[in-house]
Amino acid sequence: MAVTWQAGPWVADTSAWARASDPAVADAWVAAAGAEELVACPIVTLELLYAARDAGQVEQLAGACAALRQAPVTRRVTDTAMQAVRELAAGGADGSHRVRIPDVLVAAAAAERGFGVLHYDRHFDRLAEVLPFASQWVAPPGTID
Repeated sequence: MAVTWQAGPWVADTSAWARASDPAVADAWVAAAGAEELVACPIVTLELLYAARDAGQVEQLAGACAALRQAPVTRRVTDTAMQAVRELAAGGADGSHRVRIPDVLVAAAAAERGFGVLHYDRHFDRLAEVLPFASQWVAPPGTID
């Protein structure tokens, strides 16, 4: 079953990149890329480069990310990320403020630019409760690996 998303722009999280070639996602990914709706963030680029198999794939991914619009990580983004964690912590003592550091930075970078986040990670739904960005699953939760 193919997925569709609202129009972007979308900061593509590492979890979305990892599923871009899945048959349920591939057509929507290609369409979003063709419409220039995908956005890179240095945090995601670093995660992708870290996971690359070899120098050739590092260069391929670095080039692909560099060709996209960017959601940079600035001092304002880091301040916003810290405030988001504080707001999540104030919401309860259940540990729900414990989101991955890369996720909160990506969400804050997207929010600063008025972008959404395309992902396959429940943390972004939680972060969207305290940051002004659209949280868009690349596919419904639990439907792909």
